[in-house]
Amino acid sequence: MQAAPDMPSKVATTAASANTGDDLDKLLLARGLIEKVQQAGNVAANQVSNVTFAAGEIVVSAMGFLGLPYKRGGNSFDTGFDCSGFVKALYAQTLGKVLPRSAAEQAAQTTKIESTDLQPGDLVFFNTMRRAFSHVGIYVGDGKFIHSPKPGAEVRIEDMHTKYWDKRYNGARRVENNAP
Repeated sequence: MQAAPDMPSKVATTAASANTGDDLDKLLLARGLIEKVQQAGNVAANQVSNVTFAAGEIVVSAMGFLGLPYKRGGNSFDTGFDCSGFVKALYAQTLGKVLPRSAAEQAAQTTKIESTDLQPGDLVFFNTMRRAFSHVGIYVGDGKFIHSPKPGAEVRIEDMHTKYWDKRYNGARRVENNAP
């Protein structure tokens, strides 16, 4: 069997590229840059892991309060919550983060994110009282959020994409790790 005429040149080119890669690896190793890149990667991975863990904690904790009654101005796990009191209490109890009391203040004190970047634990805001950021909930994933909706209702999970919520959606925010 004969090799194709251009085969040796391809092999030589591949071997040359491999040698160039080896030389680059040696240079990076000699200057300690490979370790720095690996360390940076480990720090980034740990930060992602910490954020994911914290978000999971918030969602799991929130699920524990399904069925708790709405209470206007409420901010107690014993007597009930309004929407922002629910978010404030959960973040304080679960992660030790102090958020402002009102939904609008919570929106102002957190980082705006795109809807396509929503992760469990992020805050979702709605206009339910003819003013922006008048209602807040916690995103749980799969287009759903948990919140304390209104008088006479209980903490529950709803789909953000129903006609009612979709029409009133104001945006999403993230509570950053460096928030107080």
